[in-house]
Amino acid sequence: MMYTSNVALSSETHASMTLSPSPNGYRFAADSLTVMLAASEFFDAARCYPIIFSNYGENQILPLALLGLETNENLFVDEEGAWDAPYIPAFIRRYPFIITEAVDGVMTVCFDESYDGFNLEGGDQLFENGEPSEKCRQIQEFLQDFHFRMEQNWGFCARLNELDLLHEITAHATLDDGRSFDLNGMLVVDEKKFNELTDDEVLTLFRSGELALIHAHLLSLRNLGILAARKTERGA
Repeated sequence: MMYTSNVALSSETHASMTLSPSPNGYRFAADSLTVMLAASEFFDAARCYPIIFSNYGENQILPLALLGLETNENLFVDEEGAWDAPYIPAFIRRYPFIITEAVDGVMTVCFDESYDGFNLEGGDQLFENGEPSEKCRQIQEFLQDFHFRMEQNWGFCARLNELDLLHEITAHATLDDGRSFDLNGMLVVDEKKFNELTDDEVLTLFRSGELALIHAHLLSLRNLGILAARKTERGA
């Protein structure tokens, strides 16, 4: 399970902290069935994963990459802890760091102190002479960019809601060995309603770049077959 013990990063408390890749690779994400996606990731993610939508909070929708067929399963982390796909979602790449926004709007960088890549020999210093190191600044920039891109999601998802394009489906996968799995509660774009949009609505989606995002999402659903094939192979 990711992010089990978050604390704020401090130049005083963590002055000597170093960062290295996890000795266990991506095993920290081995039980992540889904991960959040920014809309800007759709074109890369669609080559690897089914992109679905899910209810998030009150009247909000969030896009997700689907990584498995049952709870606590990620079919893209192999036995060695390697990530077995050309594109790794930014949500995974940012771990063990996360950015939080306080009530006053100030953003704070936090980290999961249970991460096993801290303070190993040869790691990168996060602070130098009380100031963020180059590595720390890169992390901060990545987190801020990810936060900004996730904020952009709300407009896109709100548009899908306004146009009443999303509907809930249950995906059924039957493997060659006879096992079957049902995925409930997934939201996807209703192709019938999508094809019935007015010319003005389509033009608005095209000019905003959201039309291409919808197409990427719909094409990505073919990757449900890839999940079934991976599940079969792993079972074998």
